[in-house]
Amino acid sequence: MQTLPPTENTEALSQDLERPLIEVENCLNLLGEALVRRDSQAIETHAAALHQALAHAMNSFMEAARNGKVPPQLRNRLVQAGGRVAAQRESLNRANAALDRAIDVLIPPEPGGVYGASGKNERKSSLGGSIQA
Repeated sequence: MQTLPPTENTEALSQDLERPLIEVENCLNLLGEALVRRDSQAIETHAAALHQALAHAMNSFMEAARNGKVPPQLRNRLVQAGGRVAAQRESLNRANAALDRAIDVLIPPEPGGVYGASGKNERKSSLGGSIQA
């Protein structure tokens, strides 16, 4: 089977898909830098921009996929970008968990009253068991 040379339509489609993909990659780079700096305002800004860029790229790629015309190299770049998003999400989840643990250590929970919201006694028995009459 012979491969046909790229036509103007194929090149235009590649450019139409490459633009949103480049935007996603740029947003990922900026978000990664903000995460390293631990700049919460920049993280918020770049995360929102990444969300919009991903939505635009996905719409563009889905439209091209319906027509069966997604170039393999652009598909691979989109998959790699998805992997980077997952890695950054995991990194952020770990940072949040570490922060939660640090807050728990630094700010212990306030001692509660004798009764909880449900009306049950929340006091722990020093003997480890419950006392029944």
